[in-house]
Amino acid sequence: MNTILLSLLVAVLLICVGLAATNPTMDDYLKFVETRLSQALEQMDQKAPTKEKEVIRTFFRTEGKRLIQGLVHPSTKRENWGFWSMFRTQFMDIELVVLGVGGQFIPIRGVEEATGKIGRLAF
Repeated sequence: MNTILLSLLVAVLLICVGLAATNPTMDDYLKFVETRLSQALEQMDQKAPTKEKEVIRTFFRTEGKRLIQGLVHPSTKRENWGFWSMFRTQFMDIELVVLGVGGQFIPIRGVEEATGKIGRLAF
């Protein structure tokens, strides 16, 4: 076996080990959802009165984690493929599909639609 082929094999194995080690967990996904929801609320509340903005921000800061745990976690299924995970969440008649790979999350479907619905409900 020549050194180029052996080096290529070692590089592929290292990439596979790296992907497996950084495969996102359900807790990582819940943190991602919490962050996205927080960002959505910050962007959606431009037209709301200042007092309403502060009430919603305060509520989300204090109860956001519990809200995510109670609503998102039970309605999410994680498909673990070893090197990546696919998260499917049923939320308000919308299926959110998010790919988790290398410690990152890539929204595939439904995230923008769900964000819009949450913004309309909040205000």
